[in-house]
Parts: sequence; structure tokens; C-alpha cells
Amino acid sequence: MKFVLLAALLLGALTAAHPGPHPEPDPVHLARRSALVKKCSDSVGLMKRKRHAMRRQADTDHAEVPTYDFLKNDTCLLTPETSTGPYVYPRSEVLRQNLVQDQPGVPFELDIGLIDIHTCEPLTNALVAIWHCNWQGKYSSFTGLDPDISFPKQYQQATGKKLELTASGGQGDVSFLATDTTTWLRGMWPTDHHGVTRFNTVFPGFYTDRAIHVHMQVHTDWTLASNDTIAASRTVNTAQVFFPEQISAQIMSVPPYSNHTQVPRKALSLDGVYVTESGTGAMTIVDTEPVDGKDYRNGVLGYITLGVDTSAIHDGSTESPNPKIS
Repeated sequence: MKFVLLAALLLGALTAAHPGPHPEPDPVHLARRSALVKKCSDSVGLMKRKRHAMRRQADTDHAEVPTYDFLKNDTCLLTPETSTGPYVYPRSEVLRQNLVQDQPGVPFELDIGLIDIHTCEPLTNALVAIWHCNWQGKYSSFTGLDPDISFPKQYQQATGKKLELTASGGQGDVSFLATDTTTWLRGMWPTDHHGVTRFNTVFPGFYTDRAIHVHMQVHTDWTLASNDTIAASRTVNTAQVFFPEQISAQIMSVPPYSNHTQVPRKALSLDGVYVTESGTGAMTIVDTEPVDGKDYRNGVLGYITLGVDTSAIHDGSTESPNPKIS
């Protein structure tokens, strides 16, 4: 009883530190989540073992590259719906796997597996979009905004109005605040017949009031426009994933990340989105290993498995994450 009370008080304190809507986890939803975790856990474990075996097999073709054991947990991640954040910008998400362009930073290879929680089978041909900030905390297409100033303040400075959040914490369509046409550290790629997709990028930096994270959206029944951006889809999941605190601290200690000293980095345990997601029982932390088997500062390999509910359209808030482009 003391532990439950302490956990409740801690969660309340953390939530209070992040003003804005923080819906309480629904007991019915949590019970359903628990049942689905048990239902699909074996399938998730099998998927992860296959992915790791494929990685090890690929490594055997390169004698210099060591092999790893990534089997840290086989929990089915029925990802809770999360706000897309203010920097979602589908018109800058291009079909590609290499997102780096000219951005410096520690190389980061992200392996994403999708499981359909209704069938416990890999979700194939689903389009996964990811976006994240650079070492300075800036997002492409919004480079004219200052990552060391909170978005609500920037919104008020730009519009003269107070930013009104939706009941689920969404910002609505704020794409009119975009400042340029850069597209780095954004992209999309479909899952293969194993239900897996991969991206090559650089390890994210941070911006004010947030822990280090990567945004993701999963689309089914998707079509592309002529410029290889998304034209139409069913958005079946919107999520944010995070990194172990000790890994983040290690990478933030080297250039160029160490040059971002204007604001303090928020610890994972103090991030409102992470606290809310974790309160549902979801596992939102990426499994990581150093690419060279020795030092994360030389490159990071990350794995995460998302359990996706394909039966409903989600957008992370009450607003469309894919606003119509006039």
C-alpha cells in the first residue's frame, strides 16, 4: 500500500510539473492493454528474435562488425495515443530511409517492428513516418523558431494569442508557423514482409521542457503524392519513443550536442509525455546497443516494437495530424 501511494504521489507531482491536459488512464483501457500484452507477447518475442538473427547474419558479412544480443524485453507495446507535437509537418516527410542530409551528430540506426494487436501478426506494408530534432533542438521546416523558448511562448509571440490546447493535449494545425522548406531528420518508409522498417539518421538532441524523443506515425491504406510525400492514409497510431537516461547523458557529452548549453536537458523521468505514456503500462524506451559494440558515442543501433490497433483511426489528439494543404 505504501508503494502504491508513493507511486501515485510521484506521478501526481510529475504531472503537475507539466501544465496542460493529462488524462487519467482508463481502468477498462488498462485491462484491455494487459490482455493484449499477454495475447501477443510470444509473437513480439518471435519477431524480435528474427530481427536480431537477421542483424547478426548481416554482420557476418563484415568481419569488422561485432554481433549483439538485443533481447532485453518482449513486451507488446500497445502504444498509447500521444500528441503529434507542434512540429509535425507531413509535407516535409519524404519517402526515404536515410534522413541525415547535412546534419551532424552521432549516427543512429532505428529498427521499427509493427505488430497488429488483433491478429498478433507482423503488420506489413504500413507506412511509418518519423521526425525528430537536431543537436540544437531544431526541427526542419521550423528552423526559424528558437528551440530554447517554449512553443506556447513562440506561438503567442507570432500570433498575439495564447495557444489553446485540445482536451488530449494537441496543438491543432500550427503548420502556418513553418519558416522554411528544409526536410532533414524527417522521412517515411513502409514495413517489409517481416513487419519491419529501418531508418538511418543521427541521434536526436533536445529542446526546452522535453526529454530526448522521436515522433512516429503509422499509416495504412496509404498513397503518395507525385513528390513522394503522403497524399492520403488511415493514421492508425501516433507515438513518441524515448531513450535510456544514461545513454542520452553519454551522447549529450560530446560535440556537437555538448555545445547546446542554453537550456538544461529535461531528464526522462520528468518528461510529461513519457510519464503519461508509462502510466498506461506501455514500454516506450528504445532498446539500444553501440554499433561498434563498445562506445555509444561512435553510433547507436536501436530497436523498438509497436503494437498497433489497426481497427481505428488515430491522430494523437482531437485535431488531424495531416491537415489539408491549400
